[in-house]
Amino acid sequence: MDLRVAAYAVILDQDDRILLAHWNEGRRAAWTMPGGGLEPGEEPERAARREVREETGYKVAIDALLGIHSRVIPPGRRLTPGVTEPLHTIRIVYRARITGGRLRNEVDGSTDRAEWFSLGEVRKLQRVKLVDIALEMAGLV
Repeated sequence: MDLRVAAYAVILDQDDRILLAHWNEGRRAAWTMPGGGLEPGEEPERAARREVREETGYKVAIDALLGIHSRVIPPGRRLTPGVTEPLHTIRIVYRARITGGRLRNEVDGSTDRAEWFSLGEVRKLQRVKLVDIALEMAGLV
């Protein structure tokens, strides 16, 4: 079984809009939480800060751990063609706040843009399940 550990951030602005990244890797494009996989030996909070910076342009401070979500994806549902092993994903979700930077799009990454959305708008978006999981962890649904 393959393992992927990733860290994500729930970030709200002063107007209670949430920051999402547009994921473009795999079978279909969809909105997701800013964040991503840990590099070998990397602390999860550091990974969340690094990934948010890469995907959105913002520097963030981590405020609190919201929760950890675990899921096993069968081989046939994985995005990588030809794999024969299931994937165990462990997703660590933090609340974070912006401390610097400015909104910009990622170039040559797994996401191609980032945007702010009202919580009402999020419900209408094509999104990955992680968005709903993170919103629930944050008490926003």
